[in-house]
Amino acid sequence: MAKTIQRLAYRAFGLQIYSEFPLPELPPADEPGILGSISVERGDLRERWEAMPKVTAHLGTADGEVMFSAPDVAIFSVQGGNLITVSPVDGADEDCVRLYILGSCMGVLLMQKRILPLHGSALVLGNEAYALVGRSGAGKSTLASYLMDQGYRMLSDDVIPVTVQDGYPLAVPGYPQQKLWQQSLDYLGLNASEYRPLFQRETKFAVPVHDRFYGEPLRLAGVFELSAGGESPVALQPVNGMERFHTLYHHTYQRAMIDRTGIREWHFGMLASFVNRLPMYRLTRPDHGFSAPRQTELILEIIQNQVKENSK
Repeated sequence: MAKTIQRLAYRAFGLQIYSEFPLPELPPADEPGILGSISVERGDLRERWEAMPKVTAHLGTADGEVMFSAPDVAIFSVQGGNLITVSPVDGADEDCVRLYILGSCMGVLLMQKRILPLHGSALVLGNEAYALVGRSGAGKSTLASYLMDQGYRMLSDDVIPVTVQDGYPLAVPGYPQQKLWQQSLDYLGLNASEYRPLFQRETKFAVPVHDRFYGEPLRLAGVFELSAGGESPVALQPVNGMERFHTLYHHTYQRAMIDRTGIREWHFGMLASFVNRLPMYRLTRPDHGFSAPRQTELILEIIQNQVKENSK
């Protein structure tokens, strides 16, 4: 007698996700998402992976399918913007498998659906969405957590799906969880023992934010690029001209896939369709110390000035 495979329905990234893998981070869903429905299935991908033309030792792509191998974790396949197939290795850490499903796989899938995935955190400030982007260690998650402590809500963490509506970018909610490094927990006065490491031996933790999560799409009204700048005090400068385009390109999630999957023309057109309507700023902080309060002051001041300009 055939074994019945249970699929649960979840909601994240504007999608209804039917998954054979439990995804406890995600809220349940009983209707299609605004960006449609997808499936996450378990399958044996070993033969397909061997036959797949390789771009690198761990990445292959052909005919609308992207496959990649994560050593000691799984082989993953992302097809047509609607199907993720996972072939875990024996004894793989389930938490680590989920990280790849909700991170790398979703980033590729969104691009296959022609949805821009920005790498950063999105928060609701003044009834609109603002993205915090920056390299790893720039302080995105720490600043996002501090803003949430001040009463603002999170729209997405790590992957921000962006679509275009009436010529303006629209930020789509992710799911109600943040990823914080140990240092961020320390700055914010949080006890690491109360949170689950993202996977074994990891010093990054899963922090649920159900009561501080905003679950509806909002116009993306601005982008703040964070960087660390030695001993200099916190400073904020506008990003203008073609530098805006390069900033969005640099902070596209899984941007290496743009050329490897042949979507450069789409990606360029997507950014060009709204980049001149999207205010952008570079926020530089000292390398050491907790400067989130000062960063917050400058961000809110900029937003207030934007509101005044738009009301004229």
